[in-house]
Amino acid sequence: MTMSPAPPAAPAPRPPAPPAQPPDRAPADPGRGGRLRTFVRGRWLKTIPGRIRAHVVLCVAALVALLAVLTVAVGNARDSVETIGHDAGPQVVATGTLYFALSDMDAQVSSILLIGREHGLGIGYDETLRVYEKRRGEADAAAVQAAQLAGRDPALRRTVQEVLDGLGKYERLVGQAMQLDAQSNHAPGETPAQVLDAYRQATDLMKLQLLPKAYNITLDTGANVRQSYETKRSAVLTGRTWVALTGLVALLLLVATQLYLVRTFRRVLNPALVLATLGTVVLTAVGAGLLTAHAGHIRTAKEDGFDSILQLSRARAISHSAFGDESRYLLDPGRADTYEQTYLDKSLSVIYPDLGDRPVNLENYYAGLEEKAGAYRPGQASPFLGFFGDEARTVDKGREGDALARTLAAYRTVQRNDARMRQLASAGNRAGAVDLRMGRTSNAIRDFDAYDAALSSLTAVHQDAFDKAIRDADGGLRGWNAVPPVAAVVIAALIIAGVRPRLAEFR
Repeated sequence: MTMSPAPPAAPAPRPPAPPAQPPDRAPADPGRGGRLRTFVRGRWLKTIPGRIRAHVVLCVAALVALLAVLTVAVGNARDSVETIGHDAGPQVVATGTLYFALSDMDAQVSSILLIGREHGLGIGYDETLRVYEKRRGEADAAAVQAAQLAGRDPALRRTVQEVLDGLGKYERLVGQAMQLDAQSNHAPGETPAQVLDAYRQATDLMKLQLLPKAYNITLDTGANVRQSYETKRSAVLTGRTWVALTGLVALLLLVATQLYLVRTFRRVLNPALVLATLGTVVLTAVGAGLLTAHAGHIRTAKEDGFDSILQLSRARAISHSAFGDESRYLLDPGRADTYEQTYLDKSLSVIYPDLGDRPVNLENYYAGLEEKAGAYRPGQASPFLGFFGDEARTVDKGREGDALARTLAAYRTVQRNDARMRQLASAGNRAGAVDLRMGRTSNAIRDFDAYDAALSSLTAVHQDAFDKAIRDADGGLRGWNAVPPVAAVVIAALIIAGVRPRLAEFR
């Protein structure tokens, strides 16, 4: 049987075409991915180069923190000396002139009205009028300073404006009184009733409105400066603490880096890291020392300068006002008792001697003043209170002590003249009292001028202390805008230079 060949097998089906591939992409860098995974997993810290780099990063970070803290602290130091030494501090002292100028204006008016047609009495009519105009200009300038200090404080600005408005009204009333005085052509100490009525309106306005507001302006602005001083000095001292702490952290990290390199490579100390460590020590120590010295300078400027100057300026203003009360005592017999009590109150604010159980009156005040102030010597405990009592508690022997002793002696002379003047007036000898007060038969005016000069000299001692402290503070900060960043860059460069040879050994 014949067999036919089998038919060919059907071809196998083609496999399905592979899916279309996306466009070719550059293969990922296996080295970069490996380094990233190593960094994330912290494997690099298990290598010596990684540990060295970690030390460098920590040291530089601590150095940057030290730079930032030091920069902020120096900035706070500059703000503090600017506030108390160049800006608000001197302006507040200038506003103290406002109270003095206003009170002395009224004192000059009382002298003009007291001498009447005798224009040669006292310092003379023309000179008294010139001093009045001078004080008027000083009051205007001090009011401008107060307005600048007020800034955005609406209450203070309103008070300053009220003083200026009241001063204009006061001048109008004084003008009326002086015009009536010139028309009356009266003898010294015999001022007509219509002149007294006009003057009473003016002096009441000054005493009850202008002077209290002027005093409050100085108190408020002075309180603002003191608060600012406390805040800024605290910031400087806090900055010093942070400088010391961050400097210590940077120092410990540098020492740790040095020890790691010594232990790992078994070599002597790294010179560059030693220099970086010494540089950090110097920068920290000098920075902390600078801030300590600066805090001391501004404390001296505030306590030995600003506070004392402000206190003595008040004593001077009140003394001039009290001296004017002597003229008012003789000018207006109807208010003599009031002016005598006012004089006593002002004298007690200047010096308050311990009177024991004795009544507080002028007779006992004179005796207590001679007893306590006469026995005082610089460097001893102060036996009296008041403005000069505060000064006596802090004064030491030397220039300041000598100036205070001269001031106290001159003040006692002024009070002796006052006692003699009141004895004459009480005995009915008003003409003799006027002659004594206005210098015709005494040196009363010259003695008061000597007291004023001694008080000004004492104030100048504190002004010198203030100026020196501010100069020292400014001088200490000079160049410290550049010192911290330059020092930080140099120290960072030394750190990198110190570890670079060690890292190169692993390449």
